[in-house]
Amino acid sequence: MTENEISKIIVDVSYKIHTKLGPGLLESVYEAILYHELVKRGLSVERQKPIPVIWDDVFLDIGFRTDLIVENKVIIEIKSVEQISRVHSKQLLTYLRITKIKLGLLINFNEGLIKDGITRVVCGL
Repeated sequence: MTENEISKIIVDVSYKIHTKLGPGLLESVYEAILYHELVKRGLSVERQKPIPVIWDDVFLDIGFRTDLIVENKVIIEIKSVEQISRVHSKQLLTYLRITKIKLGLLINFNEGLIKDGITRVVCGL
């Protein structure tokens, strides 16, 4: 399955979650439900996976965590904020660079329409 095929499934599931629950819940709620729904569809999903940084052959486990990694091909960063800031996209781009994963989705569930809350972040795709 390609990154784009996985991305389509993630967007469809996010839409269904947002349609049923709407905005305003905690990020952890959306994360748990999104995880459940993606696993239910047969996808391999890692939740709150630590991301180490390697510097000069030194392994630094310094507390970076991704919300979800799907099929080891797409990172999902979940937000439930009034407005996405530029730092959120930069954070996701950094996660992509460190993990060498090519596609990330920044999903802000606190939007009136979920399509306005989904941002694709690409690194070498």
